[in-house]
Amino acid sequence: MIHHIGYEVADLRRSAGFYDAVFFALGGRRTYESHEAIGWGREGSVFWITSRAEPKSGYGHVAFAAVGRAAVRAAWEAGVQAGGIDDGPPGPRTEYGPSYYAAYLRDPDGLKVEIVTGA
Repeated sequence: MIHHIGYEVADLRRSAGFYDAVFFALGGRRTYESHEAIGWGREGSVFWITSRAEPKSGYGHVAFAAVGRAAVRAAWEAGVQAGGIDDGPPGPRTEYGPSYYAAYLRDPDGLKVEIVTGA
């Protein structure tokens, strides 16, 4: 159900050292690294930190895995109808991969919720 979780951090390198130690002890490893983000997991990145000097709102996001594009749209519509705020309608997000399709919401507290499928 959970696709990935991401947190925004003030000091990417300092936080990376902390998470390297924690995930190494749990059998995880770095699976992605750039100057803006680092991801950990066993086979793919499921936990991310990103560098943000001033977060817009909240401090991170959770991404829920959907079984296809129709499910992404249905979950996004249900979230909006239940009081969530549209933060990006369903659509391709090719900057994350050729088949990445996602929608974004803000929950009632302003935290970011992503619904994503690779199908």
